Amino acid sequence: MIDTLNARLDSFKETIQTRDFLEGKGLSNEVNIRIFCYDPSDEMKVRYYVEQLLKDDSLKCNLIIRNLYDAFLDICENKRLLDKISAKEEQRGSEKLLSSLKGARKVQNFVEQIQFEPQETGDVLLLTGVGEVYPFLRLHTLLEALQPAIPKIPIVVMYPGSFDGHQLTLFNKLQPNDYYRAFNLI
Repeated sequence: MIDTLNARLDSFKETIQTRDFLEGKGLSNEVNIRIFCYDPSDEMKVRYYVEQLLKDDSLKCNLIIRNLYDAFLDICENKRLLDKISAKEEQRGSEKLLSSLKGARKVQNFVEQIQFEPQETGDVLLLTGVGEVYPFLRLHTLLEALQPAIPKIPIVVMYPGSFDGHQLTLFNKLQPNDYYRAFNLI
């Protein structure tokens, strides 16, 4: 078992470049969704590592990174809500704000922001910002919606929490959500 974060990240980089990973071999015809769990206190280290991956010209895959929080901000901007959010929260409180953003929080809006064409062999979709976008979006609902939209390439989620193969526990503290279609990457 790989224990240190740096060793796990190095293993992550190696894994996403292998032919078996890119082709989804060994998954028994399951969807190629993988979760890379890490301790939430390591968030800044993981972000830095992802930034460095973007600059790595030696990668043997095409890494497409989508930050879920940035996607949420884009959705709010497109719906002309972004400039109003802070005033709404101040006037009505966090709970009312969350409720008032229901339309922007629709999972299909996120799918549209994340989706890209063409999806080609060698592409890897890397989702980041899972902790940042909470409580506006829960990962298990997004992954269910992404399966038909991005069926041909592997999806990797950088997850600040734990996944035991059955339940995702954000920040290792929140109520876990069942999700059975993903696999731990490392």
